[in-house]
Amino acid sequence: MTESKAAKKTAGAFDIRFVIAGLIGAYGLILTVYGAFFTSQAQIDKADGFHVNLWGGIALLVFAVAFFAWGRLRPVVIKENPPAAE
Repeated sequence: MTESKAAKKTAGAFDIRFVIAGLIGAYGLILTVYGAFFTSQAQIDKADGFHVNLWGGIALLVFAVAFFAWGRLRPVVIKENPPAAE
């Protein structure tokens, strides 16, 4: 059986990129919701008119999607039979 025909086993959910994407995505979602619905005008004025929480949360969500896409497009392949140590 050649390697191209063999079933490739991937790290799946245990890939660190999915863990990072999940944590950053959760924080980004919380920050986006907080920025969109709970930020007062006084806080926005204090940041010189820039909606820091909203844009920071959106940036974290984009980062999380990029990490998730990276993990899906280039998965870590685990070899079935590692070579024996000599």
